Amino acid sequence: MTPDPRPLRLALFDLDHTLLPLDSDYEWGEFTIRIGWNDPVEFARRNDEFYAHYQAGTLDVHDYVRFATEAVRERGPEAAAAAHAQFMREVIGPAIRPQALELVRSHQAAGDTVLIVTATNEFVTRPIARALGVGDEALLAVQLVRDPHTGWYTGEIDGVPTMREGKVRRMEQWLAERQSSWADVQSTFYSDSMNDVPLLEKVNHPVATNPDPRLRALAQERGWRILDLFNTHP
Repeated sequence: MTPDPRPLRLALFDLDHTLLPLDSDYEWGEFTIRIGWNDPVEFARRNDEFYAHYQAGTLDVHDYVRFATEAVRERGPEAAAAAHAQFMREVIGPAIRPQALELVRSHQAAGDTVLIVTATNEFVTRPIARALGVGDEALLAVQLVRDPHTGWYTGEIDGVPTMREGKVRRMEQWLAERQSSWADVQSTFYSDSMNDVPLLEKVNHPVATNPDPRLRALAQERGWRILDLFNTHP
């Protein structure tokens, strides 16, 4: 048999405000307040502060992950799993839109390799990726260090965080593990955020998806495709 001359096709997706009409990391924090895991005033203040830094592109992701995983780490695996299941039922499930599922399915049906590349940590996002029909092996999220004795999260990040240029580095690691490189693939990346410009610039087909105003302006300037998946803009 002759080898298939067609390049591997990658369909890469950001998660928050791209495939979901919300920020799952932020909403998880709000959820922990509602279930009594965090002080409503102090946690909300810090969560809002971190979110503003994320939107501005100035977030210290290491500080944020320590903060965001503190309640989970304190309560342990069983309570955390039960709370996340409730979070999926009450927050994420109702937010999953048919058009997002259809977009993912269309790439899968075309034979594309679908990956979710998100700056939100793996604890929050793994069940969400599954709900979107994307398996664990196709999720590139912020990986969390586990204590070798307890097996539970320490609050530290394992490896390169999938944020800004880190998304490019993690994708390059993923490609290298498959003896491949950007030159060997045809890649599309969907994202809403200016934080993702490094990866949008790297792929063959950048798609500004539900873009924030700055990314919308940049996409228009560069002639990138704009997709308003949730019809949030006129």
